[in-house]
Order: sequence, then C-alpha cells, then structure tokens
Amino acid sequence: MVHKGRTLGLSLTMNFDPALEIPGELAEAVGRWYVFNHRHELLLVDGMVPEQTAWSESIVDQHLLGVESPTDHSEANAGRQRKPIWAARGSEQLSLGPGSQFVSLRESFTILDESDWIMAGRASQILAWAADHAFCGRCGRPTAPMAQERALKCADCNLMAFPRLTPAVIMLVERDDGKALLAWGRQFPGRFYSALAGFVEPGESLEQTVVREVREEVGIEVDDIRYFGSQPWPFPNSVMIGFNANYVGGDLKIQESEIVEAGWYDSTDLPPVPRGRMSIAGWLIEDWIQRQSN
Repeated sequence: MVHKGRTLGLSLTMNFDPALEIPGELAEAVGRWYVFNHRHELLLVDGMVPEQTAWSESIVDQHLLGVESPTDHSEANAGRQRKPIWAARGSEQLSLGPGSQFVSLRESFTILDESDWIMAGRASQILAWAADHAFCGRCGRPTAPMAQERALKCADCNLMAFPRLTPAVIMLVERDDGKALLAWGRQFPGRFYSALAGFVEPGESLEQTVVREVREEVGIEVDDIRYFGSQPWPFPNSVMIGFNANYVGGDLKIQESEIVEAGWYDSTDLPPVPRGRMSIAGWLIEDWIQRQSN
C-alpha cells in the first residue's frame, strides 16, 4: 500500500524480487525461512524468523519465494547481502531448538516487523496453494510445478492452477459533520471497532462492492467513493482495497449476522479501534483522525 508517502508491506531498506529458481551464486547462501507446522503456525526463534543455509530436517514441502537485497549501500545496510527467502512446511517430527516457538499468523502480527509479517503471509499462502492443488481439480491427476511461472499444471489435461487472491474492499464512511462510521464485527472476540469490509462478488466493480456492502451491513447509502490504498491480507488469500466514502442518507440498521454494533464517532471520543501500525484499517482511521485535527 502506498498512501501519503508511506509504503505498507514493503521494507524501505530492502528489495524483494520474486523468483522460482535460486541464482547459482546464492545456492549456499544464508536465507530467511518461513517455516510452518501442520497446524499452519509459524516458527519463530527468539521472536524472529530463523535464518540459515538449509533446512532439510523434517521438511515436507518448500518453495523459494524470491531474493531479498539492500536497496542501497548506506551504513544501515553495511554487511547485508542478497539472500534467498523460503517458505517451508515441517512434519510433525520437526524438532525445536532453544528459544523456538510456533505462533499463529495472527499472533505473529504483534511480534514481527511489517516486512517480515507481510512475507510470512506470502509464505503461508504459497504453501496452502501448493497443498490445495496437489491434484487436478478437473480430472484428479497429480499436478507438477511449472518452470517458468508460479503455477501447478496437470500432466493429463493441462489444467493450470495459479495462486489465487480474493479481493475485498474496506471503507471508512464519513458524514459532513466529520464523524466516521465504525462497527464492531462478529469476527472480533472482544469489543473492537473498525471500518466496514467485504468481499467482491463476480461481476462487480470495487465501487459497486463498497455501495452494496455498506447497504447490506448497516443499511445506509454512500457516494463519492475514493481510493485510499491496498494491502495484502492473508486471511485466507485476500488483497484489501481501501476506500473513503461519504454518507448520503438512511438510518443505521445493522446486519445482525455480521455486526454486533455500529455508530457514528467523533475522532476525540473513540471506542477500541486499530490505530496505524500494519493494517490498512488502522491507516484509514489514522488518516481520518489526522484530517479532523487540521
């Protein structure tokens, strides 16, 4: 996501180039390994993603994600070299050394820095895609990875399966009096409010999805829909596309299957909400708060 000079999901000091084959000069290089167990939890060592040259013990699947390299040769990057980035799944026999723990991808959000968490999400999705498409969805025959692109191909009927992304919109609705609409969704276990969000349906534009989702979830109408930014979101395979929208009319009538409570809030009197950090919901709300203070 790029918004007001900030880049979400990309390291400001490192470049990442997706790759399917490791460059020869990096064949023995120390790499960063995003290792998941059979419960789809991420391995951290002393709170960090482990780095080593290889990981052959108890690994049942691994994929090269790409190569990371410094964007410059400043003092901050002194001594940092190009390194391969790996996604791997361990078997139930994967042994843990001192300081090791497995955490859920959601829990790692509060532990890892921004670029590491985004890469963990990428690794998680690639591993899930490979497991889900080990066999052809059309004829049931085994698939094999293609050499030139990230795809699995059936040798029998030639059906190709690419990693899938499900687009979802997230929108902060504002009234003329400066108040914003915030809702407590049923997906949150505790009292926690955020912007409305929903998945794009076949045949819809992103703007049409914004209008429909707001109408379905809280019963009001919006217009003046403006693009804010986007962010990869691996729950499970989404890209979140953020918008600002203006309230047009209607009274709040929540969709009880989705929403616990919704209301109009002033920036100086907020319920528990995401503020900045690594989620696009937090940056939508932070941007609105900053505009209200100007």
